[in-house]
Amino acid sequence: MRYRWVLLSTLLFSVVTPGLPLASTGDLGAIIEGFIARHFPDATSHLWVVNSTQWDGDQMVVDVRTVVLEKQLPIPIENRYLLLIVKGELAAMHRVPLEDGADCQPEET
Repeated sequence: MRYRWVLLSTLLFSVVTPGLPLASTGDLGAIIEGFIARHFPDATSHLWVVNSTQWDGDQMVVDVRTVVLEKQLPIPIENRYLLLIVKGELAAMHRVPLEDGADCQPEET
């Protein structure tokens, strides 16, 4: 049921906001696809949703949620990552817990 919500929200977002430009630091979709392909080489299918982005000059932090189906596993693997993209290339990633109550807040300056 939860996966249907993710898929539905992705489709709704793409239909409601077709004119939004993609990230100017490179092709964000290609960067995320490459990241998933490297980390889940045995995936038979996958879905990803960008939760949010934060910009700072030529750097971007992308909060992305992934759902991956692998050949030998009957249950989808869900993960959440923060990706650091610098000058159009993936520079770093950090896996964020999915559990309720995870204390993930933006850094205060």
